[in-house]
Amino acid sequence: MTPPIAADHTAQGTSAGAIGYLHSTESGAGVDGPGMRFVFFTSGCQFRCLYCHNPDTWKLHNGRQVTVEQALSEVASYARFLKFAGGVTISGGEPLMQHEFVGELFHAIKQRFGLHTALDTQGFLHERVPDEWFDDVDLVMLDIKHSDPDQYQALTGQPLQPTLDFAQRLQRLGKKMWIRYVLVPGLTDGDADIERLADFIAALGEVVERVEVLPFHQLGKDKWAQLGMEYQLNDTPIPTAEQVAHARALFASRGMKVT
Repeated sequence: MTPPIAADHTAQGTSAGAIGYLHSTESGAGVDGPGMRFVFFTSGCQFRCLYCHNPDTWKLHNGRQVTVEQALSEVASYARFLKFAGGVTISGGEPLMQHEFVGELFHAIKQRFGLHTALDTQGFLHERVPDEWFDDVDLVMLDIKHSDPDQYQALTGQPLQPTLDFAQRLQRLGKKMWIRYVLVPGLTDGDADIERLADFIAALGEVVERVEVLPFHQLGKDKWAQLGMEYQLNDTPIPTAEQVAHARALFASRGMKVT
């Protein structure tokens, strides 16, 4: 277990200088939180999801190196628009691999621009940060990739329990959540698996604002080939509209808003 590391913020909004590694950024994103978002995609991820569409984000130092100030400068020109249109999301990769940089960046975004902030994570590394780290995060978009521990391990290469523990921690903190679930035919579309997860999410209560069922796609398989890696889902079909609607109905049957 990695011990918690306290956040270090100065009056100006950043400490003396965490360095981050960014895979890419996107302005005007419409699917990474409420409204229109500026999104920082960090590099580095300790998961090896079979359906990952950005395996080029796995290695931390494959990204370009930036300071917090440099990252702030990239969002500055959009800040006035984002103030009423949406906000800033930090995604990945896995942002909690760079928790010092990401925490400072969230704090600086709040202090300097007053924008809505969202963290897109699978939560596996949440024990690295204290509760106060989340003070500058308005919304957590939590990826829960399966409800069965064995199948989760096979799908991601990591255990499920830390992610479930993180969801319950966010519930305790009263932190708003969107739960994201990728629907993969033959892997994550079993009724019993979805119902088990739906029951867990429903028990989290009102902090869960919605569940997003995201249909599996094949858009990233060329990256696997470019990186010289075997892509195991070449023959996996994308889910039909009926399959997606069925999965959404199972979540909705527990009284949750589902998109």
